Amino acid sequence: MGAVTGGASPGPAPAVLAIDAGNSKTDVAVVDADGRVWGRARGPGYKPYVLGHDAAAEAVAELVEEVLRAAAGVGPVEHVAAYLANIDLPVEELRLRKEFEDRGWSRTVTVGNDTFAVLRSGTNAPRGVAVVCGAGINCVGLLPDGRTARFPALGRMTGDWGGGIGLMEEVMWSSVRAEDGRGPATALAAATSEHFGLPSATAVAEAVHLGELPAERLHELVPLLFRVAEAGDPVAGEVVERQAAEIAVLAVTALGRLDLLGEAADVVLGGGVLAAEPPLLMAAVARRVLEVAPRAVLKVASDPPVVGAALLGLDRLRGEGRAPVDEGGAAERRLREGWSAGVG
Repeated sequence: MGAVTGGASPGPAPAVLAIDAGNSKTDVAVVDADGRVWGRARGPGYKPYVLGHDAAAEAVAELVEEVLRAAAGVGPVEHVAAYLANIDLPVEELRLRKEFEDRGWSRTVTVGNDTFAVLRSGTNAPRGVAVVCGAGINCVGLLPDGRTARFPALGRMTGDWGGGIGLMEEVMWSSVRAEDGRGPATALAAATSEHFGLPSATAVAEAVHLGELPAERLHELVPLLFRVAEAGDPVAGEVVERQAAEIAVLAVTALGRLDLLGEAADVVLGGGVLAAEPPLLMAAVARRVLEVAPRAVLKVASDPPVVGAALLGLDRLRGEGRAPVDEGGAAERRLREGWSAGVG
């Protein structure tokens, strides 16, 4: 499990247990309605497709129990706000919500996809759209009245394309085809072979197939793709433009479902691919989104998703009258600034 820290600030304000669980890490925090962090910890990612549902949920629960012990003395934990990767369908949300309810951590529990936490981490209210482009790609939209827009996000079979996995596959596909004559010439081929110190991109594919090169290292091809595209390679440029089109169509579709196309609305961009802010990709996404939604405000999420999870939980408490209204946004600022500074 990750290192656990606790706070010692006095105060009876009701609290939220926030959980953000991605593929690579899980963050847990106890945050009160005044924006004070009473306990926080980081542990392994949430991978039910590897560990199985029960083992993956148990790993999260163990981390939660550590944080709750560190946060002893906080006011009552009124709500669990849990946002996790690989929770894409209502049936998955219901199953995990029931499990967390049975743990007795709080009076109420919300379970949702982690893209909602990314959205709230990048906005000052539960309103807008978020697109996450990391290993995969996903998008959600949210309005203060609780209406949402979302997609199945189960991969290519539900219409998804792109993210780090899709991009590195395109690099390999284009490179090998360039070498054997099935596709146009591209600088991606030479860049790929040089990056791995092998004689060709085909040799890279063979090394992965034979287990001589870990498949995970192919993710290193994503920043390589952007470098080659920036240098003017047309094949690499087409891949980047296609990724931009996918990000934009997700954002625009979600905005349309929420009747926000003609209004000022945040479009939060998150995930490893977008967090790196490759210039060609970011410019193409902005151009495509603003063509359809000219009042959209594009921003890259800077606060971690667990902050968004906590804010969503506090939004719910305030909406139900279980926590005082955050006059002037002081509590939200305290949370964001305190989290960045590593203090409660």
